[in-house]
Amino acid sequence: MSTMNISLPDALKSFVDDQVSQRGYGTSSEYVRELIRKDQDRLQLRGLLLAGAASAPAAPADAAYFAALRARVAQQAGR
Repeated sequence: MSTMNISLPDALKSFVDDQVSQRGYGTSSEYVRELIRKDQDRLQLRGLLLAGAASAPAAPADAAYFAALRARVAQQAGR
């Protein structure tokens, strides 16, 4: 694992310290790693949403669509 040093203003350092103690993190590094992971997840989701928005329209999600979906799930569960 690599090491990275960051500088924070006192107010941000206090905030991080509070989050570590209140939310059960062992260290400030654990808290920062969690923030980075959440940001990665957010960026991945954003990319998927943008790709979906740019894709061609699919069949409408109406009552018939959901009925067929339920039937397909029921058929797979019966296997």
